[in-house]
Amino acid sequence: MRIGKQDNAYTSICTSDEASITVRGLDLTSEIMGKLDFTTYFWLLVTGQMPDERQKFFANAVLCAIAEHSLVPSVVAARMTMAAAPEAFHGAVAAGLLGCGSVVLGSAEVAGRFYAATIAAAEEGGQSLRDTAIESVKALRAEKKAIPGFGHPQHSAGDPRANRLLALAAEHDLHGPHLTMLRTIEEILPEAIGRPLPINVNGAIPAVMLDAGFPLAALKGISLLARTASLIGHLQEESERPIGFILSGAAAARIDYVPAPET
Repeated sequence: MRIGKQDNAYTSICTSDEASITVRGLDLTSEIMGKLDFTTYFWLLVTGQMPDERQKFFANAVLCAIAEHSLVPSVVAARMTMAAAPEAFHGAVAAGLLGCGSVVLGSAEVAGRFYAATIAAAEEGGQSLRDTAIESVKALRAEKKAIPGFGHPQHSAGDPRANRLLALAAEHDLHGPHLTMLRTIEEILPEAIGRPLPINVNGAIPAVMLDAGFPLAALKGISLLARTASLIGHLQEESERPIGFILSGAAAARIDYVPAPET
């Protein structure tokens, strides 16, 4: 039974034989190992192209920005999983990554798609970015949806990670349609929703990475790669100074039991 497309049966990423491994057209041992840093290798794996210096610079900055933010849900899930199954380090990492979604950790992808769609709508409709941004934001609010890339429960006065990424973009002369759209949305929010909101890190990440040339479809991979490094650090600490059961106990103590109403 045929399911889905059956053509294009090939990969351009890697092949190997008895004596060699070839990755994106380069010999792994003689042209990559000991010669490329991991960020460059990551960009090459995803895009098939070597990053230029500016692309590598921003990939590094973004990976550092999103890797760690204390005991966020992904970290709590990973540490509690390791407490319950200390033999399953890989399972604990997976537990932390499985919650990478539209609200926490994976929201850079949501924001990136929103910015790209709004840019495309402006181009197709022959409207200004400002008018299209107002329409898009009002449409989200009508559905009671958050504005992707704006607002933060802790950094209500401004996300320091976003501020730094945007400052770096200005310093390194990185400009493009997604950064322009981000700033346009920031500008029109008081008119569209009645109040300003600060840009958060998951608004800055897609604007910077997309304008640097990273593919939209792979945006979530940035957060996944960065947070994996953080989770490994937390799980190493968990193996030495465990807090997973403390987290579990605190959750149990915080949640009240209420009997279900009789039907």
